[in-house]
Amino acid sequence: MKRAITIILTLCMVIMMLSGCGGGNAGNVIKIGVYEPSSGDNGAGGKQEVLGIEYANSVLNSVEIGGKKYELKLEIVDNESSNDKGPSAAAKLVSAKCSIVLGSYGSGVSIAASDVFGNAGIPVIGVSCTNPQVTEGNTHYFRICYLDPFQGTVLANFAVDEFKAKKAYILTKLGDDYSVGLGNYFKVAFESLGGTVVEETFQEGNSDFTAYLTTAVNEKADVIFAPTSTEAASLIIGQAVSQGIKIPFLAGDTWDSSVILDAAKGSDSKIFVSTFFDEGDDSAAGSKFVTDFKKWLNDNPEKLKNNGGNDIVAAVSALGYDAYMVAVKAIEAAGSPDPKKINEVLWGVTYSGVTGDIAFDDIGDAIRDVAYIKSANNSDGSWNFVAIQSVK
Repeated sequence: MKRAITIILTLCMVIMMLSGCGGGNAGNVIKIGVYEPSSGDNGAGGKQEVLGIEYANSVLNSVEIGGKKYELKLEIVDNESSNDKGPSAAAKLVSAKCSIVLGSYGSGVSIAASDVFGNAGIPVIGVSCTNPQVTEGNTHYFRICYLDPFQGTVLANFAVDEFKAKKAYILTKLGDDYSVGLGNYFKVAFESLGGTVVEETFQEGNSDFTAYLTTAVNEKADVIFAPTSTEAASLIIGQAVSQGIKIPFLAGDTWDSSVILDAAKGSDSKIFVSTFFDEGDDSAAGSKFVTDFKKWLNDNPEKLKNNGGNDIVAAVSALGYDAYMVAVKAIEAAGSPDPKKINEVLWGVTYSGVTGDIAFDDIGDAIRDVAYIKSANNSDGSWNFVAIQSVK
């Protein structure tokens, strides 16, 4: 009797192991990994990027391949905005047998996890990771956003065009690929336009920015460029307001967040950001997305909370939506949930998204040539569209 029980238990274990080997495709399920921060310095932005992906999944949650219908399931992990913890979060998506991965908000964590995905043969579509190193030297990492050399040049042009800026103060976070990289691209572009710069960096964990802001004032900077996380940005804005600083702030896509609007609300600070999408976009695709996404948010209290407690549409949410749809197109084009086949066809995938037309170049980067510039409306805590800026 005991032997019979042992045999039955052994058979059960074998069946469970075999079903596990099917991973993301067991039971006609294809898993799409979501590698994003929901905690740490960039947790707020990561949550908004995930919201766009989750909304897209609610719109399109199945695909037909070879006459067989597959459920599209999201496998979400928190990389904690940490380069050190990112690889272990990525490994969870590998273990879950994801066919393709989306993410991350934050170039540093994207770069940190790249080899984990590459070694597993899983393609990744970067959503808002703008540092060039994300796609350099590999064939598995793609992205649908513009890059920092472009973004830095756009912002430098805007500083000169809008403020006739001659001197810029640049504040970046030491060791942060995104922050340091974008700061450098802005510097190169600003100096090429005849401007001069003063640069400083702050370390991980710093919460007092008063001395840095004082330097910007004493140096008579015309603009302050601070490509930082939303957590650091909130502190910088609050301390600038306390010091009565009137110098305009410029920042990249990370500042396109409700966290920034909340920090600036009721003040007279001037904040301008470059970003990927504006909810005032009056195109058919853009306006429909905004209307439907807002309804989805308001119908789901927990989702609304993850958006900062309001229904303002962050550009990264629109990008997240587009990234998911590109992933689905790649799965359909591959005719298979096999990551290798999906990786092979991704190069030729094109998609007309809510953030514009998406196609990849020979490195895997999206072909983009314009950025939106928005300013914080401090009276009602919203964004005002300023301009669509390109490189001269």
